[in-house]
Amino acid sequence: MTRIDETRPFIPVGIAVLTVSDTRSLDEDKSGKTLVDRIESAGHTLKDRAIVTDDIPAIQQQVKNWVSIDGIDVVITTGGTGFTGRDVTPDALEPLFEKRMDGFSEVFHRISYDKIGTSTIQSRATGGVAGATFIFCLPGSPGACKDAWDGILQNQLDYRHMPCNFVEIMPRLDEHLKRTKS
Repeated sequence: MTRIDETRPFIPVGIAVLTVSDTRSLDEDKSGKTLVDRIESAGHTLKDRAIVTDDIPAIQQQVKNWVSIDGIDVVITTGGTGFTGRDVTPDALEPLFEKRMDGFSEVFHRISYDKIGTSTIQSRATGGVAGATFIFCLPGSPGACKDAWDGILQNQLDYRHMPCNFVEIMPRLDEHLKRTKS
C-alpha cells in the first residue's frame, strides 16, 4: 500500500491553474478556487491562474505559455471535459502531449464512480506530459476537482509518497529531448 516516508523532505512544485469557461470570472470560479486552496494548503506554489474561453487556440496558447516557463512543473485545467459542443479542453491539449497518462483518467473515473456512479462517463478527464510539464484536465465541478486532488494529485505531487511519485521523476521528463541522435 502507499505511504508517506517522513524521512524524505517535502519538495514544493510550481503549479498553474487554468479554468476553461465561457461564463465564469475569477470571482465566480469555485473549481479553480478549490484547486488553489488545495495546492497552497499542501505547500506547493501557485505560479499562475487564468481563465480562458472554450476555444482550442486560446486553451493551447495559455498552456504552451506555461509549459515554456521554468518553475511551472504542473498545469491543472478545470472545465471543458464533457461532450457538449463547447467542451474542447481534451481536444485542445491531447495533441500537445508527448506522452499520455491513461492511468490518470482510469483512476479518476474509479474515484468518481464511487461518488457519482455512472455519471462519471460524462467526463473526458485526461492527463499527459508536454515539455517536461505534467498536464491534468479535470471536469469543471468543485467536486471533481476535490476528487482528483484528494484522490490522486495530492499524493503523486508529494515527493514523500511511496512507493513512487511524479516529483521524483520530474528531472527525467525531458530525457528524450537531451538524447543525441545516432
